[in-house]
Amino acid sequence: MSGPVPVTVMVFTLNEQVNLPHCLGSLDAFNQIIVVDSFSVDETEKIARDAGVEFYQHEFTGFGDQRNWALENLELRNDWILILDADERVPAELASEIATKLQDGHSAYRVRRRFHLWGRWLRRSSLYPTWVVRLVHKSHVHYENRGHAETQEIQGTIGNLEYDLIDENRKGLDDWYERQLRYAGNEAEYEWAQEREPINVMNLFSADPMTRRHVLKRLAWKMPARAMLYFFYSYILRLGVLDGLAGYRFCMMKASYQHMIVVKKAELDSA
Repeated sequence: MSGPVPVTVMVFTLNEQVNLPHCLGSLDAFNQIIVVDSFSVDETEKIARDAGVEFYQHEFTGFGDQRNWALENLELRNDWILILDADERVPAELASEIATKLQDGHSAYRVRRRFHLWGRWLRRSSLYPTWVVRLVHKSHVHYENRGHAETQEIQGTIGNLEYDLIDENRKGLDDWYERQLRYAGNEAEYEWAQEREPINVMNLFSADPMTRRHVLKRLAWKMPARAMLYFFYSYILRLGVLDGLAGYRFCMMKASYQHMIVVKKAELDSA
């Protein structure tokens, strides 16, 4: 790889003083790095400015809204944008691969996210591979809020990247459970509204893994004993058991998140 990769990296943050140095430290290959912050009250801004990256703040109303605001209002040097959260890192081989893909004719690229916790990759219990669209052409993408996260509309074709993105949140379990409770509330509201919409079961046979995953998730919403079924699926069927004690603990954590959503939806039903 010769010269900086002509890609603008956008890192979205809220109180990320623990994770941000690791994220920014993995981005030396790129020629523009922007941190878009939701008014952190920790050292996030200082870390970003000390690292010499561009820093902006904008009120958070949803992950999709925040991405759209950044794409529409910031001065972007490049046509291609890499979207990151602060707990993610770009390995050197992924950066090199990105540099070779910009002229291939696609409008966006999917990448597999490799989830780390407790200092190790939880390959099976994290349901790897999980594909996410993160490399996008700025003129061909629009985001929408979806539950606790977002989805994107891409005008054009989507390619796949070979190398993985690393996801490792270093904030600890208290932060993880606080976030899951908040996410569960957002996800419950989204599911509660979506359950009134029909499911296109033919999308189970889509060539797009993200489309297939969305249909499977919608079918799972209707299953009884959702938390226990999730644990059985992740720990037994997807071989989370092979991740040892860490896999068992993580599958239990994710099952508890599914139960939070169920309880939050019951609360909406009773309102």
